[in-house]
Amino acid sequence: MSKVLLLDTTKQPLDPVHPGRARLLLKAGKAAVYRRYPFTLILKRQVDSPTVSALRLKVDPGAKTTGLALVNDASGEVVWAAELCHRGASIKKRMDSRRGVRRKRRARKTRYRQPRFRNRKRARSKGRLPPSLESRVANVLTWVGRLRRLCPIGAISMELVKFDLQAMQNPEISGAQYQQGERMGYEVREYLLEKWGRTCAYCGAKDVPLEIEHILCRAQGGTHRVSNLTLACEPCNVKKGTQLIEDFLNKQPDVLAHILTQAKAPLTDAAAVNTTRWVLFERLKATGLPLETGSGGLTKYNRVRRTLPKTHWLDAACVATPVTGIHCSG
Repeated sequence: MSKVLLLDTTKQPLDPVHPGRARLLLKAGKAAVYRRYPFTLILKRQVDSPTVSALRLKVDPGAKTTGLALVNDASGEVVWAAELCHRGASIKKRMDSRRGVRRKRRARKTRYRQPRFRNRKRARSKGRLPPSLESRVANVLTWVGRLRRLCPIGAISMELVKFDLQAMQNPEISGAQYQQGERMGYEVREYLLEKWGRTCAYCGAKDVPLEIEHILCRAQGGTHRVSNLTLACEPCNVKKGTQLIEDFLNKQPDVLAHILTQAKAPLTDAAAVNTTRWVLFERLKATGLPLETGSGGLTKYNRVRRTLPKTHWLDAACVATPVTGIHCSG
């Protein structure tokens, strides 16, 4: 249960309050509703020397949905959380429709129309993002600015890069030793889970333990490249063994075609996040608040250690340096 954001009479943010406390303030006439989304109250009387503790805003950027969480570092309490849905897909669809209309207009054979193929002299600025990606960045920045006006935010954490914690503990580490740490396989596994929809590629089983499976097994000369990896449940993995996938799925041509196509297909959502992450990083850094970063593998590692379900706002709460004992308020 998220807490209710609170402002004083001068619209300065105070510590968020429990929903029960918010109801008492409204009932007693000591506060009024200032904003509905996110739900915020404003006091009607001045508070003498209020104590305000800074919160950390954690951001888990996504292509379709971005997780936001306000966390109290001292107590590990998730004070407020939300999931921000982006309009990138609809913007891309409208841009495609507009491009089609323009192409049809240019192809018309009309009389007395002057050539227009030399009228685009303005070069695109360096670092420019297409509108569908710029929308994702702008949505996150809009909510960051909105939350800064409504609650005391002292720092920001964002999922971006991987900390080399093993090198900090062992400066002499090199080569294959990097693959033998606590987070071994988390980055590749998370990529495969997103790419294959968290289901077994062979039987479609969901909500079961999944294993990383080589499409062309190692005994037949297969490699560890991501394009040769998929996910399979233990029974399917054992049943396939060292067989060629064409022999294993000779009676399921549709499944075979889907796996071979999906293995070569790029993860468009991951590409969108990868394109916008540095732009978002620079713009969040420009806010002047301390900015901390962490990798996707570290986020999952923190979430799995606390046995939390997979949601966008919980992923946001687990971004970067973990706090001791994440729990929800209320």
